[in-house]
Amino acid sequence: MSRQRDDQPTGEFPGDSGSRPAAPPPPAPGGSSRGSGRGLLVVLGAAALAVVALLGLQTTNLLPNFRNPFAEEQTDRTGPTLLKSIQDLSRYVAAEGNFQVVVDLENDRRNVPDFLLGERTLFVGAGSVEAYVDFAKIGEGAVVPTEDGTSVEIKLPAPELGKTNLDMEKSYVVARERGLLNRIGDLVDGDPNRQQQVYRMAEERITTAARDSGLADRAQENTRKMLEQLLGSLGYDKVTVTYTAP
Repeated sequence: MSRQRDDQPTGEFPGDSGSRPAAPPPPAPGGSSRGSGRGLLVVLGAAALAVVALLGLQTTNLLPNFRNPFAEEQTDRTGPTLLKSIQDLSRYVAAEGNFQVVVDLENDRRNVPDFLLGERTLFVGAGSVEAYVDFAKIGEGAVVPTEDGTSVEIKLPAPELGKTNLDMEKSYVVARERGLLNRIGDLVDGDPNRQQQVYRMAEERITTAARDSGLADRAQENTRKMLEQLLGSLGYDKVTVTYTAP
């Protein structure tokens, strides 16, 4: 019998047939990117849950409030309010008029284009004017009752118009056009009182409108009705009110 060679494979171990073990299958296309994408989603979800939990704890006052390091802060350095004067008033405000005016103010230079040097402001001004009777100006003998006490005659000073009160909460600038040199001048040396001219013009227009609106006549009528009701309750059957010239 012939002897087997020592270098020949035997059947004592698996794979002795000479065949090599099969290689593992290659990963599916995109499998690695899908796995990393899922991991990123898990991390983001955990971070979101942590933020929600911290906000919940802050809402329930279990944690101190977080302060924004870039939050806007306001510092009030206003000094104490000084009392300048006290004035006793004896005015009876009998009527009030509310007005609105559109001011279109333009300032320019001759022979200079507006785009280079010029300014135009469109401003809507809202204000009110009171009409009052100053009882402090009533002189002696202004109230003359009859002997039987059934009627009385009262002489009052004519109603006056108060100062125009421009309501800045209801007033606003619609449009403002400025030339190139005006814009440069504002950057170098801005005038904080520039709008005062527009405000004064609005007040002047409202004052003029109040004088022409019959507001003083309404004040006369309202004052007369007030005195008739007041003195009528005191037993006077007839109340005559006359006004002196202003």
